[in-house]
Amino acid sequence: MFYGVKLGSRLLLGTARYPSPAILEAAIKASKAEIVTVSLRRESGKGKAGQSFWSFIQATGLRVLPNTAGCHSVQEAVQTAHMARELFDTKWIKLEVIGDSDTLQPDVFGLVEAARILSEEGFKVFPYTTEDLIVCERLVEAGCRVLMPWGAPIGSARGLNNVYGLRALRAHFPDIPLVIDAGLGVPSHAAAAMELGYDAVLLNTAVAEAGDPVEMARAFALAIEAGRAAFIARPLEPRDMAVPSTPVIGKAVLGGL
Repeated sequence: MFYGVKLGSRLLLGTARYPSPAILEAAIKASKAEIVTVSLRRESGKGKAGQSFWSFIQATGLRVLPNTAGCHSVQEAVQTAHMARELFDTKWIKLEVIGDSDTLQPDVFGLVEAARILSEEGFKVFPYTTEDLIVCERLVEAGCRVLMPWGAPIGSARGLNNVYGLRALRAHFPDIPLVIDAGLGVPSHAAAAMELGYDAVLLNTAVAEAGDPVEMARAFALAIEAGRAAFIARPLEPRDMAVPSTPVIGKAVLGGL
C-alpha cells in the first residue's frame, strides 16, 4: 500500500527506452503492473511531441508516477515536481536528485531537503535513495511514507550490491513500504529482493533493453510473485552443518547372525 492506495501488483514499470510504443504496451500488460513511471523530460508540453506519449499512457488507465529524473539540484527537482503535478494531475512524485553523473548516485543531502519541501507542499514523495539507514531516517522525518533504495546503479543490471544493508533497512523500517529501485538485471534479482521482505520492485532498463521486453516483463512478474510467496513462507536460514533430510530414528538396521 502506497500512501493509502492498495495495489494488486508489486511491480512498477518504467516507460523509457522501449523499441516502440506497441512493445511498451505489450510489456505493461505482460508485467501486470498497475503503476508506470514517466519522466517529465519526456513530455514537452501541450501541442508538442510529448503529448502523443502522454495520451498513450493515459489510455492504459494505469496510475502514473512521474519522476524528476535528470535533476541535479534541489531547486530543479522541486520545479520539475511542480510541473509534473500540473501536467499529470497527481500529487505522487518519484523524487530524484542526482549527485554523480557517472554512477547516478543520489545526492542524499539535496534529496532530504527536496523531500521536506515537497512533503510540506502536499506531495506524496517516493524518494530514490541509497540503502543508508540514517539517510532513510531523515527522509521519513521529512515526510516520506515510502522509501525506494537502489539495488545497484541505474541501468547497471548488477542486482543487489549490498544485501546486508538492504536487509538491515527492512528490519529497521518494518512498517514503511520499501521498493527496490534501480540496478536489477534479471528476474532472480527481483525474487531475491522480495525474499528479503521488500514490498515491490521498480524496473525499466532490465525490461526495455532485453532481447524480448514482453517476455522479460512476464518473467519479472512471475519472479516477484515467487519471491513474495517465499518470504511469506519463511525460508530456512543458512546452516553451517549438514542436516539429513531422511530421519535416522527408526531406521532399519541389518545385523549379522
